[in-house]
Amino acid sequence: MFWDLGLIGVFFVALVALAFSSFRIFREYERGVVFTLGRFWKVKGPGLVIIIPAIQQAVRVDLRTVVLEVPTQDVISRDNVSVKVSAVVYLRVIDAQKAIIQVVDYLNATSQLAQTMLRSVLGKHQLDDMLAEREKLNNDIREALDSQTDAWGIKVANVEIKQVDLTESMIRAIARQAEAERERRAKVIHAEGELQAAEKLFQAAKILAQEPGAIQLRYLETLTVIGADKNTTIVFPLPMDLISHLLPRQK
Repeated sequence: MFWDLGLIGVFFVALVALAFSSFRIFREYERGVVFTLGRFWKVKGPGLVIIIPAIQQAVRVDLRTVVLEVPTQDVISRDNVSVKVSAVVYLRVIDAQKAIIQVVDYLNATSQLAQTMLRSVLGKHQLDDMLAEREKLNNDIREALDSQTDAWGIKVANVEIKQVDLTESMIRAIARQAEAERERRAKVIHAEGELQAAEKLFQAAKILAQEPGAIQLRYLETLTVIGADKNTTIVFPLPMDLISHLLPRQK
């Protein structure tokens, strides 16, 4: 009798444990990929899901956006400049069935693919593009990566290039290039100023040439400006036109 009660108790405990093991609770952002005897059955969740022990298995999949760090990669640009580039990828699972069945580890697979795409896409561009056109390069990498991960049920939402590290020699070369560019712009601005000044002087000379007395008035105005300065001695040429009527005329 006691032995029968013991067996009944053990059986009851085992039955309760088996019943509890058949329940799965999936959160709102989770799905369960259910297999029956090894074959795919359906994607269940969220909420309470009943699984038949020993016959069915459920693999939990997180549908939230995952931030994936891409390790620093050595990239050779189109103009043969070696740089180190790091990036970050934002992705999420949109098809839980494909993410479990089509690839062993979708996060690791996406990470390896992102490293390859980063080197491949950036290698087609020059260094100036990497430094100045980050947004365009981000979109190019995202599109190339998303087209490959679509078969895995993965959606790549965004790719951001975090940092582009240059060698010391390349940094010095870029600094020299920037300095030379600033000097070129300064010389161009100075030349444009000289050209504009020459044009204005040419126009003024044409206007003064139309009236001979205007030159004498401009000369007197210049003397007035010089006289305003605190000078002890002023030496200036005297135009003969001003005193020609005072000189004796030659017979």
